[in-house]
Amino acid sequence: MTIELFMFLFTVGSLASSLLTEALKKAFKNLTSNMLALVAALVVGAGGTYLAYVFLEVSLDQKNILCLILMAMCVWVGSMIGYDKVLQTIAQLKGGK
Repeated sequence: MTIELFMFLFTVGSLASSLLTEALKKAFKNLTSNMLALVAALVVGAGGTYLAYVFLEVSLDQKNILCLILMAMCVWVGSMIGYDKVLQTIAQLKGGK
């Protein structure tokens, strides 16, 4: 993955994930926004990277699959807009407040 491709996917993915999270928050009012952001970012980050690989005819070897997973995490952090939100989500996953 090139730096240009990473930056493009990160920027577009974070924007799309944030917008999708806002739409999901209106639809699912009983779920926390952090969990919705996590799910949306995983779908948008991994899905967007996979589509880029398909359109650019990039082979799916171990290195590119690892980049796909890491891109999903980067999009999640980028769409959360802050490290404290990531820590809050991890605490919610562990069962604490």
